[in-house]
Amino acid sequence: MNTNRQWLLAQRPQGMVGKDNFTYAEQAIPEPGDGQVLVRNLYLSFDPTQRGWMEDRESYLPPVGIGEPMRAGSIGQVVESRHADFAQGDLVQTTGGWQDFVVAAPGLGPMGLSKVPDGVTPEMMLSVLGITGLTAYFGLLDLGQPKAGETVLVSGAAGATGSVAGQIARIKGCRVVGIAGGPEKCAWLKDEAGFDEVIDYKSEDVNARIAATCPNKLDVYFDNVGGEILEAALNHLNLRARIVMCGGISGYNATQPIPGPANLMNLVTMRARMEGFIILDYMSRAPEAINELLGWIASGELKFQVDVQEGFDNIPDTLQRLFTGKNLGKQLLKIADPV
Repeated sequence: MNTNRQWLLAQRPQGMVGKDNFTYAEQAIPEPGDGQVLVRNLYLSFDPTQRGWMEDRESYLPPVGIGEPMRAGSIGQVVESRHADFAQGDLVQTTGGWQDFVVAAPGLGPMGLSKVPDGVTPEMMLSVLGITGLTAYFGLLDLGQPKAGETVLVSGAAGATGSVAGQIARIKGCRVVGIAGGPEKCAWLKDEAGFDEVIDYKSEDVNARIAATCPNKLDVYFDNVGGEILEAALNHLNLRARIVMCGGISGYNATQPIPGPANLMNLVTMRARMEGFIILDYMSRAPEAINELLGWIASGELKFQVDVQEGFDNIPDTLQRLFTGKNLGKQLLKIADPV
C-alpha cells in the first residue's frame, strides 16, 4: 500500500449522521518522529460519542475539525518504530481514526498508544476490554454502587456498554432488567447474558413493563439512551436510588432539543442521585478493570458479542448502524489482517 486512505469530516451533521458528512481522500503515508511509531489500522471502533465529536461545541475532547480524519479508536500493527518499547509487528491500541495509517506515541491522551496484551484479540480489546467495557465497569461500580439483592435497570442493554453493565450487576448479586429493541436482542440478553427480565421498547409500554418487571422498584438505573425511557425509569425509584448517566443516544441525531424528563422532582422526593461521568477520568485505573473483566470472561460469567463489518468503503455507513439499531453488540469494522 503506497497511500494513506482517509475519510475526512466534510460537514457537521444536521439530524441523522450519514455518508454525506464525510469525504474520501488519499494522502502520503506519514513518517514517525523520535519516540513515535507508525501504525497500520486493522480494526476501527464505532461508538455513539463519535456523533458528539462531529459537532462544533465544547466538550471533554475538542471537536473533529472540518477536513480532518474522523476520530475513532483502533487496533493496529506497528509497521515502523522509533520508540524503544515498541517493535515492528506489535499489535497496539490507539485512536487511529478513519485512515489506514497513523503516527502515535505512548500516553493517556486521545492519541495514546498501548500494546494489546498477549492472548487478547482485537475484537476483545475494542469491546469488553476497551472503552465500552471500562465504561460499564466504572460507571456501574463507582457511580451505581450496586449491592446484592438490589434491582438494576439498564437501557440500551444489548449494546456494548449496557450488556456488560447488566452482567456485572448480575455477577454482584443484583436482579437485572434490561431494555432493548427487538426480539433478537432481547433473546440474547435473557438466554446468553443472564438478565432476569427484558423489556422490548419497540413493542411494549416501557413504563408499564418497568412496573411489572421491577415490583420492588429500582435501586440503580444505568442510562444509555435518555429521553422518554429515562422519564419512565424515574417513575420507579426506590429511596436513595442511583442513576448513572452514561449516554443519551435517543437524542444524538435530533434536529430540535429533546425535552427533559418532566418528573425530575422524583429525585428530590426519593432522595436519589443522578450523576454523569466520562471514562477518560478513569483511564489510569484501566488495568484494575481489565484484570477483573478478564477473570469474569475466563470463568464464563461474562459474555460479549461483536458486530464486525468489513471494508474501508463501508466506514461511514457502519457509524450510522449505531443510530438505526442495526448493530448487535459492539460495532467494529475490519480494514485489514495483521501480517
